[in-house]
Amino acid sequence: MPSLYLALAYLRYHWLKSLVMVLATGLILAVPLVTQSLLTRSQELMTARAQTTPLLLGRQGSAMDLAIKALYFQGQAPQPASMATVDQLWDTGYADIIPLHIRYRAGGAAVVGTSLDYLDFRDFQYQSGRAFSLIGEVVLGSEVARKLELAPGQSLVSQPENLFDLTASYPLQLDVVGVLEPTGSPDDGAIFTDIKTSWIIQGIGHGHDDVIAAGVTPDGVIVANAAQRQFARITDENRASFHFHGDPEGYPVTAVIALPYDHKSKTILRGLFQSPDSSIQAIQPAPLIGQLMESLFRFKAVLDAVVAVVALAALFALGLAVFLSLQLRQAEMRTNYQLGADRWFSLRLVSLELLLLLTGGVALAALAWLTADALVGELVVLLIAPVL
Repeated sequence: MPSLYLALAYLRYHWLKSLVMVLATGLILAVPLVTQSLLTRSQELMTARAQTTPLLLGRQGSAMDLAIKALYFQGQAPQPASMATVDQLWDTGYADIIPLHIRYRAGGAAVVGTSLDYLDFRDFQYQSGRAFSLIGEVVLGSEVARKLELAPGQSLVSQPENLFDLTASYPLQLDVVGVLEPTGSPDDGAIFTDIKTSWIIQGIGHGHDDVIAAGVTPDGVIVANAAQRQFARITDENRASFHFHGDPEGYPVTAVIALPYDHKSKTILRGLFQSPDSSIQAIQPAPLIGQLMESLFRFKAVLDAVVAVVALAALFALGLAVFLSLQLRQAEMRTNYQLGADRWFSLRLVSLELLLLLTGGVALAALAWLTADALVGELVVLLIAPVL
């Protein structure tokens, strides 16, 4: 087909102009598609996480802060509850109980102190390694492992909560024993360990050196050196020396996930903490996060309007570029006519060129949309979850 051949030849000769027009067309089409996909899928993913968590319990205060911290490991940490609450919930016999201690970070990621039940509850699969089994061992989410370039057998150090408070938590070396498969959820950006390890980071538990005699007084009294040094690392040699101070029922817990055995058990558990005098609140995350998502995504209508205006302006700009190009090609069109082409030849030629450019733009937009759709889980973790 002569018109198609000439159209392709023209686009190849003016490759830079053609590339710019394809990119512009692709962006005009890709922005609303990618935005719609990201917002819709992220809303689904974020609410799905809340829907799979039937009941959350924690200290009386902001229910939203409790839900966001327990589900997405973001935001301000609520006032902690205690292990007494965990024991009380277990004693009811209405649910399986998973404690969470989320206060410290390592490598920029939240350190989630919990039990092995949490790993089973979220149905984690392992890229490499295994679950934590001893204090000081951690399992990394896939995004943390990728970002920090860590693998089982390596280690990282926890970050002090306050650099100027040296009497409280202190850095603890954490040994990586496993890396999780990507889940497309906030778990990809977290570090999981036994709750006792997070208490050690907080300073509730610590280990001691053996007392080494530095000398003996004339009275026969052994003078020890600076013993009972707190360890910065838990090893096989000192692990047995680690112990905790105070009443175990008073140890802090950020939140508690309750997995009731049936609807009746869930209702009873909620009723146990409905008293105004109760220091513990029980919340259902699904409706709470649903309301939050509706509020956050209300701006979608405004965003759609902005995108429409920008797209319209871009289309006008593209139309102007095509018009100016046609004006510059008047001499070329006259030459075609003088060579024997009919009066519609130039129109067919320009239409084919525009069709080819539009096809390239559509292909580029489709590629961007498919890429964003495939990576939406990672995008939610990187872009949406931190906003919460």
